[in-house]
Amino acid sequence: MTTTTSDLPVVVIGAGPAGLAAAAHLVERGIEPLVLEAGPAAASAVREWSHVRLFSTWGELTDPAAEKLLAPTGWTKPDATTYPSGGDWAELYLQPLADVLGDHVRVGATVTGVSRTGRDRIVDADRESQPFVVHFTTTDGEERVFARAVIDASGTWTTPSPAGASGLPALGENAAADRITYRVPDLKDPAIRARYAGKRTAVIGSGASAFTALATLADVAKDEPGTHAVWILRRGISGSTFGGGEADQLPARGALGLAAKAAVDNGYADAVTGFRTEAIERDGEGRLVLAGEDGRRLDPVDEVIVLTGLRPDLSFLSEVRLGLDERLQAPTELAPLIDPNQHSCGTVYPHGHRELSHPEPGVYLVGMKSYGRAPTFLAMTGYEQVRSVTAAIAGDLESADRVELTLPETGVCGGAGLFDDPAAGQADGGGCCAPAPALVQIGVGAPAAVVAEEASAGGCCGS
Repeated sequence: MTTTTSDLPVVVIGAGPAGLAAAAHLVERGIEPLVLEAGPAAASAVREWSHVRLFSTWGELTDPAAEKLLAPTGWTKPDATTYPSGGDWAELYLQPLADVLGDHVRVGATVTGVSRTGRDRIVDADRESQPFVVHFTTTDGEERVFARAVIDASGTWTTPSPAGASGLPALGENAAADRITYRVPDLKDPAIRARYAGKRTAVIGSGASAFTALATLADVAKDEPGTHAVWILRRGISGSTFGGGEADQLPARGALGLAAKAAVDNGYADAVTGFRTEAIERDGEGRLVLAGEDGRRLDPVDEVIVLTGLRPDLSFLSEVRLGLDERLQAPTELAPLIDPNQHSCGTVYPHGHRELSHPEPGVYLVGMKSYGRAPTFLAMTGYEQVRSVTAAIAGDLESADRVELTLPETGVCGGAGLFDDPAAGQADGGGCCAPAPALVQIGVGAPAAVVAEEASAGGCCGS
């Protein structure tokens, strides 16, 4: 291979928020990007949760380089103080950005492998002078392209974590797939609403997505008798269980937690604490029975919504040398900054190419994928990541090292040493306390009227 790497494009995997922003920054620096998107359109993953409202405002959801690229088209930025849905984000910003990038974006292109040309992961000789080779499939078959660098912004949406507390699917989980979803259902869709209306639904998870599911199921329960949620948490109840509430500087996220709390306070949901799912079985009527590691078996449910987080798909990166934390599957330098065992998201400081680098120079994981299995990623964090990474690829280390971003204080979001601890909050004076793990009715006295008014501004998933 005699082509110099500087003549080659930078391959960006994924045409979501971080991937398209990376392409915009590359264009700004005069570097050709090639964005490979597996879905049929840009922002395919975002479109799959188009019904969910983000808890970030428009002012936090657009990238400066992308705005410059869009400006000559007559594009107008939406009101910076308003909260878009995923559908709004895709249609009003991400799709127009992809349109401007034009042929730099290829949809229906699924990356199947990344390597160094003529070098598998074992070979040292002359490795770093070889360009990358990226294999991908389209409807026409298999193709390959050579690249000077690879930015993987493919996210984690396609690989949700299972219900099983071990990280593996619970026994019987795959067999019960017809009654399980790993997404927040769109309960405004009549067909989907009918699946949950008048039914008993288990919601497994403790983050913003679980809050959204609980709040929307509560709305259905107000109109459809018999609709009830069972909220299953692996840890205990504490003052931080429902997030930062009114103290959260992302107000819509705080309101979302309060809406979930209201669902429990008002009797639309019960909470089961300290429950680690080991098996999912069917009873004689075909309903699902969840069994815990401690021997408990819960009353049958009709449906299960599993919202236990997401994880990165690393399969197509097996021939490049990644440096990943053994727990989070995030870059080794970044992992200590985002570890939910040590940090709430308010203590994560901005980071750039150095924290995102790997033993294989020229490969970067950005956006949601850079966080591995850690939760709570903000779009503005991803935009700063790609600004720094693209500057490094361009050789502008002064700019790449100048990481400047002010993140909002984020309230309490599952960190500060209490992450997934069944005992968390058992002796915590804040909020209500669950004694031993059991089925409990929680009453913390939230002003329900305020919660109901604010709930519509809540949201989650990739903001």
